[in-house]
Amino acid sequence: MTFHDQIVSWIRPAAYFAQSPLSTFGAALTTSSAITLLGFWLFDLVVGGTFHPYVGLIFFLVLPGIFVLGLLLIPIGILLRRAELIKQRNLPDQFPKVDFSHPAARHLFGWIAGLTVANIVIFSVGSYRGVQYMDSVRFCGQTCHTVMQPEFTAYQNSAHQRVECVQCHIGPGASWFVRSKLSGLHQVYGVAFHTYDRPIPVPVQNLRPARETCEQCHWPLAFTGSKLVVIRKFSEDEKNTELTTVMLLKIGGRAQNGGVGIHGRHLDPNNPIQYVSLDLQRQNMAQVSYVDGSGKKIAFRQTQPRPTTAQLASGEIRTMDCIDCHNRPTHTFQMPARALDDMMAQGAISPELPYIKKQSLAALKVRYPDRDTATRQIAATLDDFYRNSQPDVYRAKRKLLDASIGQVQAVYLHNVFPAMNIGWGTYTSNIGHMDSPGCFRCHDGSHTSADGRTIPNDCDTCHTMLAMEEPNPKILSDLGIK
Repeated sequence: MTFHDQIVSWIRPAAYFAQSPLSTFGAALTTSSAITLLGFWLFDLVVGGTFHPYVGLIFFLVLPGIFVLGLLLIPIGILLRRAELIKQRNLPDQFPKVDFSHPAARHLFGWIAGLTVANIVIFSVGSYRGVQYMDSVRFCGQTCHTVMQPEFTAYQNSAHQRVECVQCHIGPGASWFVRSKLSGLHQVYGVAFHTYDRPIPVPVQNLRPARETCEQCHWPLAFTGSKLVVIRKFSEDEKNTELTTVMLLKIGGRAQNGGVGIHGRHLDPNNPIQYVSLDLQRQNMAQVSYVDGSGKKIAFRQTQPRPTTAQLASGEIRTMDCIDCHNRPTHTFQMPARALDDMMAQGAISPELPYIKKQSLAALKVRYPDRDTATRQIAATLDDFYRNSQPDVYRAKRKLLDASIGQVQAVYLHNVFPAMNIGWGTYTSNIGHMDSPGCFRCHDGSHTSADGRTIPNDCDTCHTMLAMEEPNPKILSDLGIK
């Protein structure tokens, strides 16, 4: 049998069985969705710009799915019609002839072949664009609006706002990409049927190791020296008295002169630190151990209260990496006092307004039912205070007051999301020890080894204090900073 005869032997039954309503419907689905997709891609190519995330959901996920469904219905319809004819014993002994000597038959076959190639191209491009869209910040942060609104808001106000979500949550390589998409199926179900947790539980379990994501940009052991940190705080008195703390934070890795900083001590791959936590949030560190320079493993067990053997066996055993301290590297939620201090230090909230820190803090701490109510009542509360208690300031500095009120509202809107049960302190940061135990989870003076050593908790372990909440620290003048 020649190649031509073989092709004809395939085409005859296919053409006969394709006369099925289901196959026809599949062809219509594929054709209509293909035309729509091509039109959208052409529009996106020519006009460009941003579009609503739900538009992307339709054109990058839903329509390509309909396109593929239509393609699948064509062979399904053929197989079902063949089975039906066999069941009815109406299968012809010889299928109708397809005469390629006739121009119409050749043209039809040419169209079918051309459309097949076009379908392959559309499917390939659609698959790529769909994956590309699912990896976009818009899809991660805005498609599931209520669920991801808090995390997306924090992301937009972070130092990583120009880093795509997938670079940290997935990283390079196919294996973690597949894992993330399989995990995403459960998340899609949760969003569709409103079964998701409120708030989203942390820490994220089974997250890719930080050495494969964070350390693609940050190399802890290469950090050198100490970092000068200046913290500006405003009192709750009439003048919003500014107090400044200045410290040298010993963030270095391992220096050539033998010096070891915070990153060098905690993230040295040759001397790894492991811990056992007794809670899902990794706040109760029952035991901390590390391998010293001689290769000996030293365990520091909590003494107050002392964990039992059963508790240690049931706890989470984990090797310390970046996110054990930097647990909110991008999705950071501040406490109200700290957030106000930052805005006042920037001048966004004016310290010239008497009692602005005290009154703003009081307004922020009220528990509001929703964000719209909070926005209105924060403005009304501050406006009423200055209009009634500070009438001269209200008249003379009205524009300054209105601008400051807007920034106080922004502090609330960046950190509190009642629909997701996220309030002040719901998500704590383990950096430092001002708003949460943080460093003191381990450096609390109660983790002791069998030979009597204790994990240190004195101030000079991690930083050198140069000034502590002083009105005008001399050190800043000496350094030429102020």
